[in-house]
Amino acid sequence: MSKALPLNYTPSISEWPIWKKLGALTGILALAGIYAPIFWLMVMSVSGEPLSGIPGDFTGQWYNALATNTNWLWPLWLSVLLGIAVALTSMVCATLVGRAIPRIRHGKSAILAVTLLPLMIPGVVVGTALFLYLRVLLGLKMGMWSLFAGHLVWSFPFALLAVLVVALRFDTRLLESGADLGANAWQRFRDIEFPLLKDGIISGGLFAFLLSFNEIARSIYLRGRIETLPIYLWQQASTKTSNVPLIYSLNVIILIVSTVIVGIAFWLLFGRRDK
Repeated sequence: MSKALPLNYTPSISEWPIWKKLGALTGILALAGIYAPIFWLMVMSVSGEPLSGIPGDFTGQWYNALATNTNWLWPLWLSVLLGIAVALTSMVCATLVGRAIPRIRHGKSAILAVTLLPLMIPGVVVGTALFLYLRVLLGLKMGMWSLFAGHLVWSFPFALLAVLVVALRFDTRLLESGADLGANAWQRFRDIEFPLLKDGIISGGLFAFLLSFNEIARSIYLRGRIETLPIYLWQQASTKTSNVPLIYSLNVIILIVSTVIVGIAFWLLFGRRDK
């Protein structure tokens, strides 16, 4: 007769079945593939010879060089402005659509599927299609406005998902109660609905900003002569100029800021759910 195990018994790794060990190994390899290049980038950003690929002679010279080489400032400024415009527009559109979808009785799934379809279409396909439609068919000149259109198509579905996370938990009976008390549509939105949806709206705006700020697949086709920061970094890396070492330090700074923004977005969406 086998010995009974205590209720709180946790098997050791050596006792795991083979399929569980294989799953754990696959997960570790996947995480290593994601984080190892990022960690290597951070280490090389403080190495004396980053192009050699070998860490050593640790120094902060490349961070100091960013202050003297200001060629990246204008692309950064354009990316920030474009990201803010896309974020604000995505927040407004996601709020209008996100608060309407839960109220739809018929065809809700179809409308949601069509709205989120751009997430499934490769960026090069969307960029090429927009370029051919706007430039070739309509004869319009590419520039900031075409970049805005391409980034909005990419960012809006993510902002909508963030709004839906909170909108689908919203009890519409609160609005009915407000109407019974004499509140008009604007008062009900301002005093009841918006306070409950604002975390999803802000999170959607943060995600939209990051997606726009880091976008390159669509930007290559729609930029005209505009040079955003991702395109600038891509050009610097591909031409192997003397500015390449600065890419390491600049990308680390972007990584840190992006991580903070994503952390805030997830905290707004999930961290305060029980409050």
